[in-house]
Amino acid sequence: MASGHGQSSGTASTSTTPQRVRPLKRQHSTVMNGVDFASEDKYFLCPICLDVIEAAHMTECGHTFCYGCITKSLETNGHCPKCSVAVEGMEHVYPNVLLNQLISDYKSRILGIRDLKLKGKIGDQIQGPADGLRNLVASKSQNLSLPDINLILEVLTQRKHLLEAESCVAQNKLLYEFLKHLLQQKEEQLTQLTKEVELIKRDMEEVEGILRDVQNKCPKLDEALGPTLVSENVKKEAVAGSSDGQPKEVIGSGDGAAVSDGSDVQKNEIIASFSMRRKRMHAHFDDFVQCYFSTRSKELVFGCVDKTADSSRFSTGSGLDMFRENLVKFSRYNTLRPLATLNYSSDIFNSSTIVSSIEFDKDNEFFAIAGVTKRIKVFDYGIVIRDAVDIHYPCVEMTSNSKISCISWNSYHKGTLASSDYEGTITVWDAVTGQRTKTFQEHEKRCWSVDFNDVDTRLIASGSDDARVKLWSLNIDHSIATLEVKANVCCVKFNPRSSCHLAFGSADHCVHYYDLRIMKEALSIFKGHRKAVSYVKFLNKEEIVSASTDSQLKMWNINNPHCLRSFVGHINEKNFVGLATDGDYIACGSENNALYVYYKGLTKQLFNFKFEPVRSVVEVERKEDDVNEFVSAVCWRQHSNVVVAANSQGIIKVLELV
Repeated sequence: MASGHGQSSGTASTSTTPQRVRPLKRQHSTVMNGVDFASEDKYFLCPICLDVIEAAHMTECGHTFCYGCITKSLETNGHCPKCSVAVEGMEHVYPNVLLNQLISDYKSRILGIRDLKLKGKIGDQIQGPADGLRNLVASKSQNLSLPDINLILEVLTQRKHLLEAESCVAQNKLLYEFLKHLLQQKEEQLTQLTKEVELIKRDMEEVEGILRDVQNKCPKLDEALGPTLVSENVKKEAVAGSSDGQPKEVIGSGDGAAVSDGSDVQKNEIIASFSMRRKRMHAHFDDFVQCYFSTRSKELVFGCVDKTADSSRFSTGSGLDMFRENLVKFSRYNTLRPLATLNYSSDIFNSSTIVSSIEFDKDNEFFAIAGVTKRIKVFDYGIVIRDAVDIHYPCVEMTSNSKISCISWNSYHKGTLASSDYEGTITVWDAVTGQRTKTFQEHEKRCWSVDFNDVDTRLIASGSDDARVKLWSLNIDHSIATLEVKANVCCVKFNPRSSCHLAFGSADHCVHYYDLRIMKEALSIFKGHRKAVSYVKFLNKEEIVSASTDSQLKMWNINNPHCLRSFVGHINEKNFVGLATDGDYIACGSENNALYVYYKGLTKQLFNFKFEPVRSVVEVERKEDDVNEFVSAVCWRQHSNVVVAANSQGIIKVLELV
């Protein structure tokens, strides 16, 4: 019923309203003597009957109506129909003489136009400029002499040329501006490319000089490395056989192939290693180009560095030295090799065995593993590596009251360990006896992260879903300071070289860096991630790497708000997957059940290690694609090439970079 009523109302509106308004709206706007009649209609309409006012009369409030309309209205209502002001009879209504005169003139013009239309004369008055000019020329040409016509043609020709020139300028000026800007861009690019080419040539000369110096000091080196440049002809001869008919062995492949009679094994190993490194370098070539120019940016800006002595070739700290270091460190390792395998849970029926955190103690002798089984297990690294079987037993096992999210060793007291859990509790443990020594319970929600300060070893920081970062001391039973944050705190980490600088990541997609002596505002806020920041780690005292559920790692400098580099390749959209670094290399987990390793100078992964999917005895068979396992925790054994990683099924791998 309601919709039907609305439709009928709409129909009535469309059928009646145009009928009352349109008679005064002309089919076209007629302009004569500078007046647009159609636009004047609204000033001569009566607000009551919506028609041209007849016998205009005005009330004391200043509104004008038809005499008949206002008379009937006052008899019925006794107030002005326009503004509702009371009007006491027709004695308070007066003729509007001026408006009557204007309306009269208006009607006369309208009638005159109608008459012209009827007589067919309006077409001559409103015709276009070209038609009027043609008619004028046709009417006047009878009186023009030949000199007059020549003069007119000359004037018109000049005018035509001028108009053509103006049109040509208008058409080509924009094109010229485009080409000018394009040329400027390309010239700037050419200048930049010229600078880059000169820089590359200077660096090549410098490296060639270093190689010559080394070869002059050690002439036998050329003998050892010469086979790396063996020509195709030599390789063919090696395959076909030597002059005495004995075949030779070809070591390596591609340009790095070497000829050997089998006696010089070390030489062949060097050649094979060089070939492999060169292949990997070309696979990451674009990444290295970006890295090269970023390290050489000062030389590009300020030009060639003056080198007055040959010894400057061996100077340290230059951009070329930095890039050389990046290249060497990148090619140092080729893959990950498993050394040992552990299991976080010994219960084969327990499907919830996610490892949340792995940490080595201050001497890298013991490592602790904690997770959702509410247990912290401490293993002796040496024993784990030496054992021939994959059944390993912890030295100490500690049981928490809730699922554990993070653990952190004290860098001074060897047996002191802190943990955070899903109840928001911070617990300090004696890892020797397995006993609790202190408990802090001030967080109101789940606590995701805990960290000991390496300089002030009594100081602990924790971050929680209650949007707070709390500071604790081993000597005090309650928190000593609180940072109020606007979003859930997912991770906290102290600067390893400072007692008062702290970084934390939160659900606001940012990394916050604070000086704890001035807690009113952050020293820096690093923005760039598109989702929550799940981990922050320090590469050194000035560089930070952060992980986020946007499947990216980002590197920052505490003195620069802009992202230095983004690392992509792993998958991380919803879980805590672990993050660790030794200062140069970065390891993180992935939601495809793999561990990824990056070098801080390059954006793409160096290599990865895939965990095998695990199926419990009570679980039906699944396809590998259906497995939702992910790497959940990562830890680097400092000052070594060993990484320990665990996945959501509780499998822990001790891996070595080789």
